[in-house]
Amino acid sequence: MKDLRVSLVQGDTRWHDPAANRAYYAHLIAPLHGMTDLVLLPETFTSGFSNDAIDQAETMDGPTIAWLREQSAKLDAAICGSVQIRVDAGGDGDGVYNRLCFVTPDGALSTYDKRHLFRYAKEHERYAAGRDRITIEWRGWRICPLVCYDLRFPVFSRNRFDVERPQGLDYDLLVYVANWPAARRMAWNTLLRARAIENLCFVAGLNRVGTDGNGLKYDGESAVIDFMGRPLSEAAGEELVTTTYLDAKELLAHRAHFPAMLDADAFSLT
Repeated sequence: MKDLRVSLVQGDTRWHDPAANRAYYAHLIAPLHGMTDLVLLPETFTSGFSNDAIDQAETMDGPTIAWLREQSAKLDAAICGSVQIRVDAGGDGDGVYNRLCFVTPDGALSTYDKRHLFRYAKEHERYAAGRDRITIEWRGWRICPLVCYDLRFPVFSRNRFDVERPQGLDYDLLVYVANWPAARRMAWNTLLRARAIENLCFVAGLNRVGTDGNGLKYDGESAVIDFMGRPLSEAAGEELVTTTYLDAKELLAHRAHFPAMLDADAFSLT
């Protein structure tokens, strides 16, 4: 397990304009070639967080998935963010999902559908909810990617211990991609730190900036937090791209020194 370089791309997502957003984010991430291992884009980075954007939802064969694969190959790094994806499976799985897509340079694709839909903004009335969380192995790290509102639900993100697992815990890095309004910045900052401390892991939270088509203001405040709740990087309320090194040895040493996971309650998610 080597150190991992994580890049936060804190951008001002264009409203309901997928093509413009692909061009915009491609420009922001182009300098990261060979300089990073994982690139994080915001939640719904092709449209902004909008119930009306459901009409522009793509399929898994659409241009954004192809774009993600192209960018990942160019950067030689994994890249992830969420988009609206329409699923027509001819059954109970039909619907439009707020789907996080995690792509690696070889074209491999892992997906996570946002489980906790933001009732306050009526997201649950237009979008389908996901069910299962995922863990992705990338360059020696185990990564759990989640989306925005999921941050408020600690049971779902709990880093469970299994003695049969080589390093014991489910994951080493917890990732949140978000459209988190400035009005609730205190919750964002507090909960990112809480998730890192309680799960004995690094946390990377990537949020957007700017003002969206609904008039909501976003201050970014993207951050990478270590296992003690200390910020390794914090982003101001402006467009920027930052890269942070995650120290694998420090993480493993902390878990060995302070093995709180051995005292955790056993449970399973349904």
